[in-house]
Amino acid sequence: MICYDRVSTKFEEDFTDGSFVIFLTGVRINEPLKIHKWLPVIAAMPGMISELRRQPDLGLMHAEAWFSRTTIMVQYWRSMELLLAYARNRGATHLPAWYAFNEAIGTTGAVGVWHETYIVAQNSYANEYIDMPPFGLAQVKSTITSSLTDSES
Repeated sequence: MICYDRVSTKFEEDFTDGSFVIFLTGVRINEPLKIHKWLPVIAAMPGMISELRRQPDLGLMHAEAWFSRTTIMVQYWRSMELLLAYARNRGATHLPAWYAFNEAIGTTGAVGVWHETYIVAQNSYANEYIDMPPFGLAQVKSTITSSLTDSES
């Protein structure tokens, strides 16, 4: 459903400590014909996201992905501590997938993996969605959405 308004969002006060984390991650297919090298890397992500969505206490608030030769996934996390705890959790899906990637592919050059992590401090972010369905930060379930008039923007 498209919202025909100018909208901004903010977090409910008790949802985070005021800050949150944006985690960007993805892969780049360097050798498209080596499907056996890059497909397992791409195929690992849906399992991780599914695990995180089933267990919201792990800290993932929302994730969206776009696919091309270079993929990108944007994830919103409650805190850096929760993101790192998941990344290092031996019982979770991520760490075994990371070990498998390093063992099978490592630095062969067939596929590249990347990520960037940003801590966003309380009251230091802005967002605006004009004539858009819920997207990005606006899809985090514990946000408060408020309409703005043209004079406020």
